[in-house]
Amino acid sequence: MIIYVLIAVGGAIGSVGRHWLSTLVAAKTADVFPWGTFWVNVSGCLAIGFFAFAGGPGNRFLGSNESRLFFMTGLCGGFTTFSAFSLQTFALLRAGDGVRATAYVVASVVLCILATWLGQILAMSFNHAR
Repeated sequence: MIIYVLIAVGGAIGSVGRHWLSTLVAAKTADVFPWGTFWVNVSGCLAIGFFAFAGGPGNRFLGSNESRLFFMTGLCGGFTTFSAFSLQTFALLRAGDGVRATAYVVASVVLCILATWLGQILAMSFNHAR
């Protein structure tokens, strides 16, 4: 049960951090590109890369499973799920599976954009039906 509490607390911190950083960056840049979200994704990927390998075998920095779940699933997951996507893609590349890594990236991006479009269509039809 404590693991779920740690993940929830990490997720809350990550979500607040995402809002803070994206709002800060957006306030300082032009609206022609989503710089806030971009930097949240990049910094989240940096963080999950650090946490994933700082706790690996032989490294005692993040030795416990609980601390890894707090940081990787909770904090990074609340901050940006793009970090998990990038870590999984990186794992495929490290395993020498460039074809699957490429397929995962292309399929994820294309299908997620299509799913967003479909969500918009569903929401619009729901709003018009009311």
